[in-house]
Amino acid sequence: MERHSRSWLVLGGLLIVALLAACSSPGPESTSAVSPPAPAEAPAESPAPTEATDAAEPAEPSEPIESTEPGESAESVEPSEPTESTEPSEPAESAEAAESVASSEPATAEMGPELTSDPVSLVFYIEPNFPYIEALGAEFMRQYPNVEIEYRKDQAANLLENTPRVLASDDPPDIVRIPLVVDLVVNDLLLNLDPYAESFGWDAWPQSILAQVRVDANGSRGSGALYGLGLGYNITGIFYNKTLAEQIGMSAPPETLAELDAYLATAKEAGIQPIVGMNVPIAGTALPYQMVLNQYVDNVDLNAWIHQQPGADFNSPATLAATLHFNDWIEAGYFQSDINAIDYPTHVGQFIDSEGLFLFIGDWESANLDAQMGDNVGFFLVPPLEAGAPHVAMSAPATYGIAAAATNPDAAAFFLNWAHTDPEARRIIIEVSGANPGGPPDLPVPLVEGTLAAETIAAAAVLGADDGAVDFIASATGAMLAAVLTPELQKLFAGEQTPQGLIDAIQAEWDAQLDK
Repeated sequence: MERHSRSWLVLGGLLIVALLAACSSPGPESTSAVSPPAPAEAPAESPAPTEATDAAEPAEPSEPIESTEPGESAESVEPSEPTESTEPSEPAESAEAAESVASSEPATAEMGPELTSDPVSLVFYIEPNFPYIEALGAEFMRQYPNVEIEYRKDQAANLLENTPRVLASDDPPDIVRIPLVVDLVVNDLLLNLDPYAESFGWDAWPQSILAQVRVDANGSRGSGALYGLGLGYNITGIFYNKTLAEQIGMSAPPETLAELDAYLATAKEAGIQPIVGMNVPIAGTALPYQMVLNQYVDNVDLNAWIHQQPGADFNSPATLAATLHFNDWIEAGYFQSDINAIDYPTHVGQFIDSEGLFLFIGDWESANLDAQMGDNVGFFLVPPLEAGAPHVAMSAPATYGIAAAATNPDAAAFFLNWAHTDPEARRIIIEVSGANPGGPPDLPVPLVEGTLAAETIAAAAVLGADDGAVDFIASATGAMLAAVLTPELQKLFAGEQTPQGLIDAIQAEWDAQLDK
């Protein structure tokens, strides 16, 4: 079922680093080329999440990650089967796609360095079922017929094991999906992109997300040279049921966290489930927990801790205040009483079926909720503590870098810039992945007015203007999600852990990782 795939983007976008790091079983490298697909058609044909009528059915793995099936741990991943090799072919275009791209011309004049007119062969090393990457490749070849793109594919778990060896080989790819950036940088396997950032103007883009793929001389993320760019930038926030919101007098999204608290309390008093959440097989409540955390802890400090910068510490008065606030929600009964037995597709289905007021999640669900709920659903960023303060939200891309030994690094950098700036490329990213295309903040974002995606994209623009993106706390160490956040949050909901105990467990995992 195509529509299941985007539901688990939470495991492939924001959670991908944590899940990849938890994978320990290597698999064979798949280095076969495949024919590029046709450009993306209408949004209805692109992957979408769990259906409302089948909410309890396990979701399939999402684009962009193929490492796990729902209910499995990352350790149980089976390696990918080698893909049959074919030569790149001219992509077929649907009538709708052809009409959409007819007026799209290469934007070389606005993009900095020009692409050579000589024949170029680019090799991408990616995960399977990355439809927007291959759709981008097809469109790039249409605009630049001197370029041929070959795809080598590996399952996400295998990428973690194989990427260093592949990048160090005699035949490295040009563009690679980056599983864990620091190790690749320390071993000189990724190209420093600072010269391209200067020539293409990437330094003028919102920097809070680019910081996630900056690595300094000490091997800490968050500052230093740039080693990657995202392709599609997801944000997290709160979807709300408009009918239920009207019943409690919520005519507009709250402007402060205190106003959100008041709506939660009013919903509870009215017999409406305030929040629908999930806690198996992983602690999905790590998402709402960090949404509260983001409003208390300075995002620069939080990112510094996530990026393992020296002197950073999770255990602070601000962290304790946020954790106590979140625990108040638990004790007030704002989450389902059986949340530790609820999985991802079930909690999305509960929200679609109007069994709860709020769904704390990300924009990857916008197409599904739009299709299932129509005008009865809206979206807003988690409000700050004080009205008018900058918004802070988790926002993370699927990140790509250029091999240090790439054959065509200039063309690879040109492609990455094109994917952020070309109008048709930006449309493909939105329609196929549901994410913001990123890039220069003043570029128009192609979207359909009146859709839920329009709301999430507008929210992403606000976040970009506030420069308030923060990485996911599960990305702080490879074992953070599986070994700490999942069991400790489950215990917090069961009344078997304290807020300070949760904080101590999280910091202890961070300390243990840095001591290795």
